[in-house]
Amino acid sequence: MVGMTSPVIHRVSSLELSVRPWSWPFAEARCAEISAHFAAKQREKPNMWNGRVLLGRDPVFAGGRFTASYFETDFASFLAWRDWGFPDKDVFNGFGMGALRCADGAFVLGEMGRHTSNAGRIYFPSGTPDLDDIRDGAVDISGSVARELEEETGLAPGDYRSEVDWHCVYTGPAVAMIRILHVDMAGDALCARIEANLARQQLPELSAIHLVRGTRDLTVAMPGFVTAFIEAQLAPQP
Repeated sequence: MVGMTSPVIHRVSSLELSVRPWSWPFAEARCAEISAHFAAKQREKPNMWNGRVLLGRDPVFAGGRFTASYFETDFASFLAWRDWGFPDKDVFNGFGMGALRCADGAFVLGEMGRHTSNAGRIYFPSGTPDLDDIRDGAVDISGSVARELEEETGLAPGDYRSEVDWHCVYTGPAVAMIRILHVDMAGDALCARIEANLARQQLPELSAIHLVRGTRDLTVAMPGFVTAFIEAQLAPQP
């Protein structure tokens, strides 16, 4: 993807992501272009909503911690920034991902539905943080992951065991904060359970579920930060 650098993985034990007021110069300077861009996207996908999201600045990895400052903006500005190749290099999209890993070692990923802004992309349950993810002046990535996971798959916190550490995959304009979630079910069984949940939803966010048991299961529809993480997990341990 344009603007992306080769993924670098930082394993950390804590996230310190403060939320502070800030006016985004990119969004202010290109407001009219952004509105026109979003209007065109909405004509293609009428269910797209211009809600409020949180983006990051000043990422630092040190001492087993990931620290950054987040600010509020609208989804239209975020979408334009993403679609136009990340013109503001001082901003990043920092989001949490729940890497479901089954008892047989398989990873479970979802394919985004045609009505979404990432149609056809395959990755772990996730979402750009929004105002519901703010707790005590900071972004609660753990809570964001739990919320997105339940919305997309129907799995509640009692259905999995979370590892302590985060695997932060840095690509420049994106930081995927990935936490491994262990599920005491075989891959095929969990896949069937999630598919049954999707069938009960009127407009599910996911259109299909994919299992990754080895690198041969990786596809070009999976973002580089996802494949980099999976490759590192599947690599022989020293």
